[in-house]
Amino acid sequence: MVPKVYGIGNPLIDIITQITEDDLEVLGLHKGTMHLIDEERRKELLSFISDKEIAYSCGGSCPNTIITLASLGVTAAIAGMVGLDEFSSIYKNRLQELSVFDKLSQCGAPTGSSIILITPDSERTMNTYLGANRLFSPNDISKSLIQKADFFHFTGYMWDTDSQKKSILAGISTAKKAGTKISFDIADPFAVSRNRLAFLDIIDEHADIVFANNEEARILFDNYDAYECVKSMGKLCQTAIVKNGKHGSFICNNGRIHAIPVKGKDPVDTTGAGDVYAAGFLLGLCRLLSPHDSGLLASYLAGEIIGQHGAQFSADKILSLTDYIESHF
Repeated sequence: MVPKVYGIGNPLIDIITQITEDDLEVLGLHKGTMHLIDEERRKELLSFISDKEIAYSCGGSCPNTIITLASLGVTAAIAGMVGLDEFSSIYKNRLQELSVFDKLSQCGAPTGSSIILITPDSERTMNTYLGANRLFSPNDISKSLIQKADFFHFTGYMWDTDSQKKSILAGISTAKKAGTKISFDIADPFAVSRNRLAFLDIIDEHADIVFANNEEARILFDNYDAYECVKSMGKLCQTAIVKNGKHGSFICNNGRIHAIPVKGKDPVDTTGAGDVYAAGFLLGLCRLLSPHDSGLLASYLAGEIIGQHGAQFSADKILSLTDYIESHF
């Protein structure tokens, strides 16, 4: 099977449990934030929640996008690095259930994880341990699959280590030679702050499609106006997208700017909304929709994901989404 979309990302096992406000205080965590943690802190948190009811799911920005695409019928592959532990088995088994083309490599380091602590007010406090992800290297990519794919997708989170960065640059080189479209989701304001010039170079020299939210775009172009940012980014790449929260999004394709309205429900949980938006846009392109209509599809799916908890749709929800997409797009 040849994937239409080949993604490289950081597979993280989401470890989700309910805790109290007092628990947060004991752990010394600031509610609603994301903390990067080391292995010692990870062990401490896992020990603390060991007697609680725990749910597991596949996480990570690029994996969320790839999983959504596969769930909606697009052949899609995810490459990344996991360990040889129980968490990698859970992750890989789940990918198989979701019909994702598993191209994950394995090593001796622990599988990356995000320990998500949910308080009674539904706030999520996230504790992310990169683990094995940091060891992904150019030897772990499948050049033949990139060459055969329609799209090569990656995110700004891959700039955490030189090894990950070299992997993406090798993937970009392979994609350009093969004519595979290059899709770049900036994904994180902190990544932009650390790598602004490198990201601008990727956008200008290599990317065909670029996704950014308003904060990421502001840092890139030193401008608080999302419309002006997408206009600036549209001068650097074929298709530029700036998501502007409750105000919708802008798409600049070959110099023409489209305003895309917000779709869907009042937000319950915005986790993964940007990842699902990217999946919706790429799904539209795979279905040969115009960039404008692909943006409407992306906005619809993003609106649906924020109306529920978690960054992935249930099997029942996928059936209703598929029916809607078939009748409206």
